[in-house]
Amino acid sequence: MVARLGAAICGTVIMLACSSAAMAQSGIASVYAYSGEKTASGERANPEKLTAAHRTLPFGTRVRVINQRNGRSVTVRINDRGPFVRGRVIDLTPAGARALGFSGLAPVKLEIDHTS
Repeated sequence: MVARLGAAICGTVIMLACSSAAMAQSGIASVYAYSGEKTASGERANPEKLTAAHRTLPFGTRVRVINQRNGRSVTVRINDRGPFVRGRVIDLTPAGARALGFSGLAPVKLEIDHTS
């Protein structure tokens, strides 16, 4: 019984460690905005909100985005799909890009925010 419980706990720890590592992602962030139109999640786009588009993360996931040029970070909520350009990992609203101190494109690291 103890051995089985130990194996289950060990397996869970390994699975959590792997899933956290798998959720760290680096690439290029871009800025996008189309005020008022519906996002893939069905909510209205708002360039002043801290939301973003990601290809695969579930809607509602909170992601910490770190600008690798200046170290600034912001947490955004995924509410749309994209970007669909090779090398880009996330599309941020203008509010998110401002918080990170860039316009256009920037190298970023993404981390799932487990505190929310």
